[in-house]
Amino acid sequence: MTIRRLPPELVSRIAAGEVVERPASAVKELVENAVDAGARAIEIQADGGGLTRILVADDGLGLGPAELPLAVERHATSKLAAGVDGEFDLLRISTLGFRGEALPSIGSVARLSIAARRPGEAAHAILVEGGAVGAVAPSAFAGPHGARVEVRDLFYATPARLKFMKSERAEAMAIADEVKRQAMAHAEVAFSLDIDGRRALRLPAEARGEAGRLARLSAILGAEFAGNALAIDQTRDEVRLVGHAGVPTFNRGNGAHQYLFVNGRPVRDRLLQGALRAAYADFLARDRHPVAALYLELDPTLVDVNVHPAKAEVRFRDAALVRGLIVGALRHALAGAGHRASTTVASEALAGFRPGPSPAGFSAWSMGGWTPATRSPGLPGVAEISARFEAAPDALYGVAEPGAPAAFDPIDFPLGAARAQLHETYIVAQTRDGVVIVDQHAAHERLVYERMKEGMAAGGVPRQALLMPQVVELDPAEAERVASRAGELADLGLVLEAFGPGAVLVRETPAALGDADAGGLVRDIADDLAENGSALALKERLEHVAATMACHGSVRAGRRLTAPEMNALLRQMEATPHSGQCNHGRPTYVELKLADIERLFGRR
Repeated sequence: MTIRRLPPELVSRIAAGEVVERPASAVKELVENAVDAGARAIEIQADGGGLTRILVADDGLGLGPAELPLAVERHATSKLAAGVDGEFDLLRISTLGFRGEALPSIGSVARLSIAARRPGEAAHAILVEGGAVGAVAPSAFAGPHGARVEVRDLFYATPARLKFMKSERAEAMAIADEVKRQAMAHAEVAFSLDIDGRRALRLPAEARGEAGRLARLSAILGAEFAGNALAIDQTRDEVRLVGHAGVPTFNRGNGAHQYLFVNGRPVRDRLLQGALRAAYADFLARDRHPVAALYLELDPTLVDVNVHPAKAEVRFRDAALVRGLIVGALRHALAGAGHRASTTVASEALAGFRPGPSPAGFSAWSMGGWTPATRSPGLPGVAEISARFEAAPDALYGVAEPGAPAAFDPIDFPLGAARAQLHETYIVAQTRDGVVIVDQHAAHERLVYERMKEGMAAGGVPRQALLMPQVVELDPAEAERVASRAGELADLGLVLEAFGPGAVLVRETPAALGDADAGGLVRDIADDLAENGSALALKERLEHVAATMACHGSVRAGRRLTAPEMNALLRQMEATPHSGQCNHGRPTYVELKLADIERLFGRR
């Protein structure tokens, strides 16, 4: 087959297809150019799903008349700085749109106009249609400085691409999602978005730092995010992670609300998904997903941002370090949350109440299953249940010596003082400003599980030797990967070793797994190592066994408790990390503020 040189205009259109996949891609490139230009306010308009018209205007440094032709020329960029030797360093990228491909790529497949003004200079404009560059001419650009980039008839020069576009509504939603990601990445910049002439987004500039970032995240993810977000700020080997992650009970049905930013660049990376899954594995069911926005800050030489033409993906020099930092920081924040649960739990509970008149003859005392705490002495099961709690001073439970005044009123504890037990399943406690309802089984299940995990961490995972060591056949690369983590796996109770170029020999398995399928377990671990860099499969199986054992060893629903037992459970919850949710991510308690209850009865 004869080799032929392609015409320049076709080369440009091929390059454009790599950079500009859809209207949202064009918006991303133009917004990043504005941020790199130092803009503090960016206005975006999109009509017809962005295919008819896109406008991005900013108040950045702008462009001079001599720079406009270079801005639409391929392989010309302001994003790379030359060193003292005149060489460009492609490994140290400190800007967002460094490739210098966006404007010429867009101009090769659309009608592109750029009007700009540098501070103190006259405004000029340039027009590009289907790759044909016009002359620079004076412009009526209104701002004191900045740029106004308008894209019309996107992909008119490549009609085949138009056939693969989604509906205008879908493309408009993709644009809105992209603008939100950029706004989360740059809280100090004001953003506005209009779609088909209708206001879609208005975000004022926020102050730099954690408070401003949280305000911007709340404006995008919802006002309730601020009340349910855990602050993240950890550094490891000069790699810093900041941001916010939701408490486990503040979760979603998919991973759409998980965001990762690397040096101010929004990226989509499987590393984040795997790290979040590992960090929240103890707290969420597999079909629930946490909400998080995490920001990585590291030396540009430690991350390759040139692995994807549209810069949507990055590659870390030390992916294991980054993943470990994310998992460790999230677990530290979750541990610091203590027994805290989502604020939305109470609002969802209150939404279920319907105030109205009581039925004739109704009496709370005549209904079955309501046990006042004062009637609890003498009920069966006291010794059996009390033995499950660690020994603690009576003062911790609000119990004073006979004849002595209480040193501390138990209603001043975070979860208050137990007042009653409903249906032998739910503990009702009173706090200074509200009421707490606790699911006794779910709460004690979490307490038992946390104790079991502490025991496993302190004494290691008990192992059982196989009567006949089992050979597990794997791909040579998988076998090498698994064998290289033999030490880590042994700590988890799985003892294996390399057995030739494409197999491993399993000698011992975790005793808690019983008669485990060693082959299936090792293959799952190999998949986890390939995808996430750690053996999640084994950890999850052990945690599942521990969770199951904790479930069966907990105070069951239907068990009548005494007042000291109920107060003991409340104090244990306050002292135990993660006690605000059970092992499946459901809340263990609901707190109703007195003000909310009063509103139910029209007192407020």
